[in-house]
Amino acid sequence: MDFALLSTLAVIHCLALISPGPDFAIIVKTSTQQSRQTALMCATGISVAILLHSLMSLLGISLMIQQSEIAYLAVQLIGVSYLAYMGFGAISSVLTSNNFQSKNEFKNPTEENQNAETSKVDKEDKLVANRQFKEIKPSKGFQLGLYTNLLNPKALIFFITIFTVLVTPQVTIETKVASAALLFSLSVIWFCFLAIMLTKPIIQKRMVKGSKAIDAITGVIFMGVAITILISLINVHIIG
Repeated sequence: MDFALLSTLAVIHCLALISPGPDFAIIVKTSTQQSRQTALMCATGISVAILLHSLMSLLGISLMIQQSEIAYLAVQLIGVSYLAYMGFGAISSVLTSNNFQSKNEFKNPTEENQNAETSKVDKEDKLVANRQFKEIKPSKGFQLGLYTNLLNPKALIFFITIFTVLVTPQVTIETKVASAALLFSLSVIWFCFLAIMLTKPIIQKRMVKGSKAIDAITGVIFMGVAITILISLINVHIIG
């Protein structure tokens, strides 16, 4: 078994894991706004998608998709649509929340005076209760994590690149299997760690006030990736 190769893959993958992107954004959003079980399922979904990308790259399926212009274009369009949908949803939730808050303030001009004696803790507890009312099922969390990574065209390109360049045909089957298992294990450890840390009650309580900012940043990241890929597609297939 080639331990030097595995070490190189581990370093590259760890750098990719901690880099800001759709995976990181969705796990932070889910962990700070949902239950621990849902957050862990989201982390599992991302890790399973990474395992699938690894296996497809090792089997040459991803490379065949990339070499087929129609198939690769279809995958990219599906990915862009999903990322844009997620980004639009996150940003819309922020705008809807702001509009709802503005309406309440307009209808209740004396609300600030009436609640002058309300403690800061009571307000935070009320925000937490509102957040929990919108809680999603663990299965939905798994789907969010799975689709976010699996349908991200950049993830497809990333795994094609590292496996094409580093995992050559001369590499033994044992090392190939170990490489897929390694990337999956590192993904599970990292994203589950984030899920566990960010779902601690004290962390969630502190993050409630920043939920709008988290949604906004998540939306910007998803939309940014989608727009970047779309511009690239336009340059290649229309302008070019």
